[in-house]
Amino acid sequence: MITHSNPSIKKQVYDRISYLGTVSKADLLNHFSLTSSSMTRLLEEMTNQGLIIVSGLGHSTGGRKPILFQTNPTYRYLFGLEISRLYSTLGLYDMHINTLSLTRWKMDEHMTPELFVDHVVNSAREFLAKHGISPGDILGMGIGAVGPLDQRKGIILEPEFFPASSWNNVPICEMLTERLGFPAKLDNGANTALIGEHWALRSENIQHALYVHSGVNIRSAAMSGGQILRGAVDTEGAIGQMIIQANGPRLREKGNYGALEAFVSVPALEERVRTQLKIGRGSLLSGISPDQVNFATLVDALAQDDPLVKEQFTETAAYLGIGLANLINALHPEYVILGGPLVGAHPLVFDTALEIAKKNTYHYPEYSPVFTQGQLLEEAVATGAAVMMLQEWEGN
Repeated sequence: MITHSNPSIKKQVYDRISYLGTVSKADLLNHFSLTSSSMTRLLEEMTNQGLIIVSGLGHSTGGRKPILFQTNPTYRYLFGLEISRLYSTLGLYDMHINTLSLTRWKMDEHMTPELFVDHVVNSAREFLAKHGISPGDILGMGIGAVGPLDQRKGIILEPEFFPASSWNNVPICEMLTERLGFPAKLDNGANTALIGEHWALRSENIQHALYVHSGVNIRSAAMSGGQILRGAVDTEGAIGQMIIQANGPRLREKGNYGALEAFVSVPALEERVRTQLKIGRGSLLSGISPDQVNFATLVDALAQDDPLVKEQFTETAAYLGIGLANLINALHPEYVILGGPLVGAHPLVFDTALEIAKKNTYHYPEYSPVFTQGQLLEEAVATGAAVMMLQEWEGN
């Protein structure tokens, strides 16, 4: 059973060991209000259960060297699944969130929910057979998906811009649980990406962070006090509706006029370049029909330093920097993590967005958040989905 409220003392101790990597009993006593004998009994119980293992001896401070504990990486296993508009990813992880197997699919117009579930189920079973793991050893599958979502019911509601047209009101958790036989839990992909990056950067003890994903639209997540900030509804794409130019354009005639996503998104970038080609601007892409220009061709042209494409990517990155500055001035994060296809297309995008964001951040440089593309990059959503399952597991 998966839960998130009132974790037992055993689960709290387990989470602390998992977070720190290796700990001594003294480390744990400094953090928990337990007697030495109670902590000893709990650690013995968890060791006998196989939840934790002895990993060696620590440094002596005058007496015997302390025994060090760590979580048992092979006690159980987890799946993490990303469902996105361009590519989706499935990973199998141990309890230390080491990646054991990983696969990706292109989300084209043929990738219906039913076909997608077939791919996930077949790949999951292949992973289990490859590593000699039984379904009973799986804690569950965390899913980070494009919203909007009904997280409680595990349903993908009405996402926009999917290549296939049937991704509406999809009970994805029920579909996967029925086929695989273990629980699945859904959250939006921006949240799971931030959960994953927070896990990867846990040695930094980050309490306040912002994650922004720039792709087919703009998605974001924020963390305060080490916890994901959640509103009354799932609105991961709401940042894209931030108005940055009154009476400006809309993306595909939807959303707010002058919204950020009309300037910072893959469709907006593609359309701007097509328009420039149609009016006769010179480019390496001039030899093909403007209607055949897509993100992949733009990335290739940018890598070849095409002036027109470079100009349009730079403009996109500058608007991204403005949007970031607005969020930073409101949330004051310690870390700002940028992900998604646009940011990953070329260092120019990250560098330009960073420059503009800093220039428009209030009280800079006295307040100077760390900007990064994170540790997990393209695996952030799937890895974070697995971490989510580990964090919400009861510890039995």
